[in-house]
Amino acid sequence: MPLDPRRCYAAVQSRDARFDGRFFTAVLTTGVYCRPVCPARTPLLRNVRFYACAAAAEAAGFRPCLRCRPETAPGTPAWEGTSTTVVRALRLIESGALDAESVEELAARLGMGARHLRRLFQRHLGASPAAIARTRRLHFAKKLLDETDLPVTEVAFAAGFSSIRRFNAAFRDTLGRPPSDLRRRRTTGRATGRTTGDFRLTLAYRPPLDWEALLAFLAVRAVPGVACVRDGVYRRTIACGEDRGFLTVRHAPGRPELWLDLPLPLSRCLMPVVTRVRRLFDLGADPAAIAGCLAQDPLLAPLVRTRPGLRVPGAWDGFETAVRAILGQQVSVKGATTLAGRLAARYGEPLAADGPLRFLFPTPAALRGAPLEALGLPRQRAGALRSLAAAVDDGRLDLTHCPGLDESVAALAALPGIGPWTAHYVAMRALGEPNAFPDGDLVLRRAVGGETPLTPAQLRRRSEAWAPWRAYAALHLWAAAADPA
Repeated sequence: MPLDPRRCYAAVQSRDARFDGRFFTAVLTTGVYCRPVCPARTPLLRNVRFYACAAAAEAAGFRPCLRCRPETAPGTPAWEGTSTTVVRALRLIESGALDAESVEELAARLGMGARHLRRLFQRHLGASPAAIARTRRLHFAKKLLDETDLPVTEVAFAAGFSSIRRFNAAFRDTLGRPPSDLRRRRTTGRATGRTTGDFRLTLAYRPPLDWEALLAFLAVRAVPGVACVRDGVYRRTIACGEDRGFLTVRHAPGRPELWLDLPLPLSRCLMPVVTRVRRLFDLGADPAAIAGCLAQDPLLAPLVRTRPGLRVPGAWDGFETAVRAILGQQVSVKGATTLAGRLAARYGEPLAADGPLRFLFPTPAALRGAPLEALGLPRQRAGALRSLAAAVDDGRLDLTHCPGLDESVAALAALPGIGPWTAHYVAMRALGEPNAFPDGDLVLRRAVGGETPLTPAQLRRRSEAWAPWRAYAALHLWAAAADPA
């Protein structure tokens, strides 16, 4: 990412939250690096250096600021001009790819050599893939030390460190002090655990964010017994190894962050849980970059002004979203939700809990041979669900990351019962592909064509100007079509 020092410095001077997490400021006189919104006195321009990511600042010898806490910055966006390969590699690293495999294995998943991948990372980010992964683990551990009362040992393993020795060494090398010292120094009352057996983490985002629109979208598609939205709060059942529980997500009053509440037994899988929640609510989006692109189109410009914080709702589980998409073929949203509830009640793992959330969503193994016609499904649709489940269960279809839009759409569309619309919808939500666009959608064709709907080919050509944010354009057009005003 080419950084313009004067533009970056202007953002630092104004403490512009739109740039939070897009770059970091290293101060030569203090040896620390900060977020653009750091409340400390702004240093002179000649005394600062700017880095595209925290790992690059740390590789240059700077340590994170204890005041603005770089580990709490919003997730790194897909930078303009950054290699698509690097963006996909970053998503895999964010999902924990380098926690269990080598850089060589990561490069192989991306179809290239490790040496070339390292060159791309150095060119675009100024840091190696291993450094990015190490900083990710360190920042998450520091966040847990500051925001929870988890024992230091549990923090180490929750953040993906393989041993306490490595954990302590990473802290001393980067921060010059042991983790226990940071726990003692944290601000009084900063730990956000709220109830016995539960704790809370804060998840920052770049404003604006249309929280009500996100909840409204998820509410009507929540699988009964598995997820629900009530009183401005999202809840769902989750599993982590042998542990079962519930997560709760709500908006922090007056702050650009969400609160994630979890039971303590799930602390062992905190990093993947946080990653999935951030994707579910699209917290890594850069609204300024997206709006800057879409507002160039006269049709979309007023829609972007009306809903500047509109996000693409993601998915907690890619398989669940793909199943939900197939169930929604040729039926209403409400009808698909009812069918999904029957599916969960019949084939999902029951939980020993009272209240509306009583099941885990069925696994691919549970559905691949299930007689789904008994739920009232047409034979062809039941067969499509079984084929999907078998492909995911066998590892032939990976719904955890997107190797490329064309490749993902082709892999999905190769399954019976999945056409281009469903494939793009799954790529958009389950795989987090910002350029997915179901050009065969009748609502979109009417929204752009007016009284004479465009053909899919015509809409596809028109949508090329919205790349790489076509998924956001689709959400804006759908929202406008549903708004009587």
